[in-house]
Amino acid sequence: MEITLCNEVLRPMALAEQCAFARDAGYDGLEVAPFMLAEDPTRMTAAEIAGARRVIEDHGLTVSSLHWLTMAPVGLDLTSLDGQVGARTREALLRLVDLAAGLGAGVIVHGSPAQRRLGEAPERQRAVAMAHFEAAAQRAGEHGIAYCLEAINRKECNFLNTIAEADAMIAEIGVPALKLMLDVCHAAQEEEESLAALATRYVREGKLVHIQLNASNRRGPGQGERADGRDAIAPLLRALLDAGYRGALAVEPFEYVPDGPACAARAIGYVRGVLDWLDGSPA
Repeated sequence: MEITLCNEVLRPMALAEQCAFARDAGYDGLEVAPFMLAEDPTRMTAAEIAGARRVIEDHGLTVSSLHWLTMAPVGLDLTSLDGQVGARTREALLRLVDLAAGLGAGVIVHGSPAQRRLGEAPERQRAVAMAHFEAAAQRAGEHGIAYCLEAINRKECNFLNTIAEADAMIAEIGVPALKLMLDVCHAAQEEEESLAALATRYVREGKLVHIQLNASNRRGPGQGERADGRDAIAPLLRALLDAGYRGALAVEPFEYVPDGPACAARAIGYVRGVLDWLDGSPA
């Protein structure tokens, strides 16, 4: 399993600095937040996208995935009933899928809780969001990219809080490119089952294709309140190995302790240490 770093952890470093740091720390690649590439990443030219990919690959890294899709440009909203906002959001999502393809990413993660909340007309808003997901996933499928719906805890978002809810929506939409991902922070707060049980079932069903590692207190993996808490990653990683998971492990802390680079450096050592221990322990 490759281990990648969500690159917003390293802001305000330039892309080349991010790549040099990630490579030297031991990461295999980046999970890219598009707003880290440009103020309006949906307007990047083919030459600019190729240039960004070249910088990453010249450092021996790959782009595993994109996330935080609708942070930029300002004004996108997955659930808006305003026709103009909806049109801008649809166009942006399609362009971001093309950006992912240009960067060589195999996965897109749709989280972005601030831009996907239900309001006074939840059923209508849900239908709007599903239409956006369908269009974006169809474009992703044309590129051979998995478009993942991220379940987010109910404190941050009131739309798709559990993996089962995301799975049900994927079945309802019916586009093969739509897949599931698991974020440790959110799942540890919302799911009744253990992370290991969820991973085992959904990986074996071919639905779970991406993992984001962090802790329920929003810090990096291994920085949770308890070593044996629900956000402990050793049982999850064991389950992923046993189930034959082949996707990436993306390190995505939200709170950087003591700072972004130090948090990223600690995380890669911790995750690789756990994997090395699992490699030598009985299954």
